[in-house]
Amino acid sequence: MNANGSSTPAEAALLLPELDADRLVADLMTARNHLWDQQRVYRDGVVVRQAEEDWRCLAVRSPGGDKTRTDPGGPGGAEFADTEWLAHMPYVREVLRSIPGPLFAARFMDLGPDTVGYPHCDSKFAPDWGMARLHIPVITHEKASLVLDGVTYHWQPGEFWFGDFSRMHQIQNLGSEHRVHLVVDVLVTPELAQLFPADWADYFNGPDVLHNRPAVAVTDGEREAARCSFDAPAHLLEVEEFGSLTGPQPQAGFSIVDTGTGLAVRSPRDHLFELVPLGGHEYRLVGWSEERTVTTRLEDPQPKVELAYRKGRRTSRLPVPATPAA
Repeated sequence: MNANGSSTPAEAALLLPELDADRLVADLMTARNHLWDQQRVYRDGVVVRQAEEDWRCLAVRSPGGDKTRTDPGGPGGAEFADTEWLAHMPYVREVLRSIPGPLFAARFMDLGPDTVGYPHCDSKFAPDWGMARLHIPVITHEKASLVLDGVTYHWQPGEFWFGDFSRMHQIQNLGSEHRVHLVVDVLVTPELAQLFPADWADYFNGPDVLHNRPAVAVTDGEREAARCSFDAPAHLLEVEEFGSLTGPQPQAGFSIVDTGTGLAVRSPRDHLFELVPLGGHEYRLVGWSEERTVTTRLEDPQPKVELAYRKGRRTSRLPVPATPAA
């Protein structure tokens, strides 16, 4: 229950700890002579859209540590890793390592002078989907603002913010100077909740937050035994879609394959979506939360794969017949 008496928390929260604004700027300046890349949207590792406004990024963590990736990543790519830029930023490394949860993308995001972004929602980047997006202002001024769910913010250097960016939001910079934030995506864990104000405790302990489990090791034998093929709803790997596991809908063929180092789901377009083992033959997608998992039940008399879609503690499950690999 928040201060307004609602079970839904506020759209943003000022987190612990306070940060050293001067050290953040000093780290940022190690990359200011480099021409940053435009913000882009990728799908299956290919650019499908690029920002038209002056909206540039410098990735310090990205899929596979690729310094050219300006997007937040997602399923279907490599594990997130530090880029070469982070090696020159000791304080940013310190800040990132202090965040208690598995880190995904971390990007300096530069909104150019006299630039207004378009209103939009970042689907599923919120705790009910197991994700949190954190903002660390580095360079800003009074004419730079964020409107988040109808509330206008002027976040300041040295502050550390969470925002629910699955809600409608718009950024704007009406001044003559650049506005730069370090934006960090992290999986929600009980430890992450300790950074939030005390009045958020009931929310994080309640049914509306999806907490992620740590990855576990998987043996060569388990990888071999998990290989199979199955038919499932076609939106299984389209995580930005709000598909349902129930009701008549288009189906597609999928398979679970051994990549030599781990397991992956092969999509109908022959793209590999690598998997993270959670124990009990259950797996989430690399680059994504437990919002979507697959569990192999191939030792059953009737072999199957169990699909799960989650939002908070609410789970929809669908068992589908599976054919173990020869």
